[in-house]
Amino acid sequence: MTLERRNQNWLPSIFSDMFDNDFMARTNATAPAINVKETPDNYLVEVAAPGMTKQDFNLRIDEDNNLVISLEKKEEKKEENKDTRFLRREFAYSKFEQTMILPDDVDKEKIAASMDNGVLNIHLPKLSEKEIKKAQRLIEIK
Repeated sequence: MTLERRNQNWLPSIFSDMFDNDFMARTNATAPAINVKETPDNYLVEVAAPGMTKQDFNLRIDEDNNLVISLEKKEEKKEENKDTRFLRREFAYSKFEQTMILPDDVDKEKIAASMDNGVLNIHLPKLSEKEIKKAQRLIEIK
């Protein structure tokens, strides 16, 4: 009796076919990378968002005076193979929300944002020392 060794090479190819395609890359996407820089006059928040547009983002200050960065992108692709009349649909959906506690010295009225080469730049100007002192007031106890 001769022992026959079976070829076990099929296993890695199944996993490669299942997990190494565009669909899995989209569904396993992680949150965008965020950098925060500080200069003497402002803070800069950079959000890496390749392939996204400014219309995909929503920026707001919430009721607790935190900066909320939201991203939502929906994409639908249709392919029709005319020989078999097969309709194939793929849905891609990305959603992300990050809440950032703003430092006390941020001038919330002057926050601005721009999109450049797949990076969302949020400019958070700082209040001057005078403006910070002006915002503080002593409350009289009666």
